[in-house]
Amino acid sequence: MTGTARPRVAVIGLGSMGFGMAASLRRAGFIVTGCDVSAETVARFAAEGGHGAATPAEAATDVSIVVSVVVNAAQTEDVLFGETGVAASLANDAVFVSCATMDPDVARRLAAKLEATGRHYLDAPISGGAQRAAHGELTILASGSAAAFERARPALDAMAAKLYELGDAAGQGAAFKMINQLLAGVHIAAASEAIAFAARQGLDIRKVYEVITASAGNSWMFENRVPHVLDGDYTPRSAVDIFVKDLGIVQDMARAAKFPVPLSAAALQMFLMTSAAGMGRDDDASVAKMYAQVTGTKLPGDKA
Repeated sequence: MTGTARPRVAVIGLGSMGFGMAASLRRAGFIVTGCDVSAETVARFAAEGGHGAATPAEAATDVSIVVSVVVNAAQTEDVLFGETGVAASLANDAVFVSCATMDPDVARRLAAKLEATGRHYLDAPISGGAQRAAHGELTILASGSAAAFERARPALDAMAAKLYELGDAAGQGAAFKMINQLLAGVHIAAASEAIAFAARQGLDIRKVYEVITASAGNSWMFENRVPHVLDGDYTPRSAVDIFVKDLGIVQDMARAAKFPVPLSAAALQMFLMTSAAGMGRDDDASVAKMYAQVTGTKLPGDKA
């Protein structure tokens, strides 16, 4: 964007992704107000040069773009229309950029409700992880009206390395994201199964990682998640319960369409089992720990 004038932006949800996105916007010269359920996180963002707000409504006052980076559709709806939601203060003709992964039908419903008030809704799920968010290098899968894109584009350009414009109405972005999540969940479950099975065979799993990442069986998720298993580090970059949610949405969509999705159904059961064992908030590579626990297999970091 040329010139010195920058829109004022609010980022609602300063988690691992939202904090990085807010920082990228601020680094690009935007005046950014952050809001989160954690007052400590808001204070940290303010200490780094941003502004803080106690509620979404407060954050959305006098801004032209609101970027919502919450977990799911229910939280998005609360950010929009809850007691302290942005609809109470968002300026006419402003744009709400929804980044949560959700059922496309829900995205369409929320968009219709907001657009009826004269504001714009951009369905804009994100992919890329916390590190890319912090560097303004996300992939954004967006759909919405031409007006929504026009108003949101300066912020999108600051947050994304790749922006896909996937349709002129909400729901298309959400549908594309669910295809990505189907594949991502299946690939994480498969990678976890493979590395735990290799350990059970008595193989050097670091050598397995070296061989597989140079072979046809490799996947982006194998390459990205298996190092967490090798290091015995399950600090959540993306939590197990995210895929409990997302693969659950895939199942709901598939059931409604009468379309069989047996591979994602099997992957969902592994994430559910891992969550039920108390690892729901741990890194999604913890599926490998579940395989190991069920089979008595030792992985790095396990107590002797």
